Amino acid sequence: MIARSPSTFAAVTVAVSLCLGACKKSSQPEEQGVAPPPIASSKPGACASGGGAVTDKVAGSYVPRSAGDYCIDPNSEQRAFGEESSNPLEGVCNLFDGECEIYKRFGLRRVFTAQYIDGKGSPGIVTLTLSRFSSPEAAYAFFTKRIVADGDPLETAPAPLDAGAAGGLGSGTAYVYRGDMVGELRYLNELESPEQLKASGQRVLPSIAKELGDKLPGDKKLPRPVLALPETDRLPLGLAYEYADLFGVSGVGRGAVGYYRSGGNRYRLAALVREDEAGAKDVMSTLKKLPGAKVIKDATFDALSFPVQEGEGTKVEWVAGRMGATVIAAGDEGFALAADAGAKSGEADKLATVKAALDK
Repeated sequence: MIARSPSTFAAVTVAVSLCLGACKKSSQPEEQGVAPPPIASSKPGACASGGGAVTDKVAGSYVPRSAGDYCIDPNSEQRAFGEESSNPLEGVCNLFDGECEIYKRFGLRRVFTAQYIDGKGSPGIVTLTLSRFSSPEAAYAFFTKRIVADGDPLETAPAPLDAGAAGGLGSGTAYVYRGDMVGELRYLNELESPEQLKASGQRVLPSIAKELGDKLPGDKKLPRPVLALPETDRLPLGLAYEYADLFGVSGVGRGAVGYYRSGGNRYRLAALVREDEAGAKDVMSTLKKLPGAKVIKDATFDALSFPVQEGEGTKVEWVAGRMGATVIAAGDEGFALAADAGAKSGEADKLATVKAALDK
């Protein structure tokens, strides 16, 4: 087996303000230090009638009014940007706290925001940011960017969540992917400690995420390169989708990377699926041109090895093979190599792993 894996993912939410009672400053010495009024809560029974309406005509068909104890806050502002809205897409950048370019990189087309309140009357709220991208492939790439980001999924990835086509549950955050959309949910409560926020989020968010994932339009299928990767030994949510060029090599095109662990060994598998065999052969030809690449002549299928530099001083050796329109590559885990230069497998082991994946 092999060793290897990339990956967290930054939660992006809509800025939400909770009403704080005004604390009047007095010149009377005896009034100094008096605690301010408590944070306003929703009233018990606020969701009894099903919650507020989803006012956006587009989102109204798939954003749930209520889920679990929570429902749409009838007194909070709902906003839509981009396609089929009255607000230009650029206007949403004020909500994304400097991350607008990340969204736009994946072909952002529309954003809808709303807020849920607790029907039992607590100050807990859940914010929803629902983004539509240029394609299901682009949406999934953004979803994995949130889940894996640039960290090690073994340490930073959220827990899998059964919602939509794919979901993740983090500390006070949840993500849902389906079709060309990604929903980002965040639980907030100013009266809770970080530990309490995490516990409450894990209790509150799944029901909203699942309800949203059931209602979102679009297929629940994952992109073909993801389906080409074996599930055995793959880390939970250990998947990333490169929407530009895999390995950072111009001309290779889009593909998926899976992060694996077998016993104490860690490794990565990458997959590219082209429309036909000629397209896959083009991928192999592009990889052959890399410095240090070499053809593996005694393989029973089209195969080669090539190095990829990851960060300072970390060189990952890959072995790629092709059968038909599919290319699979196996490489050492860069995070493991950074900690232990000996955490690598040989060419023969990588080649066997590639063949097993192509044969699956």
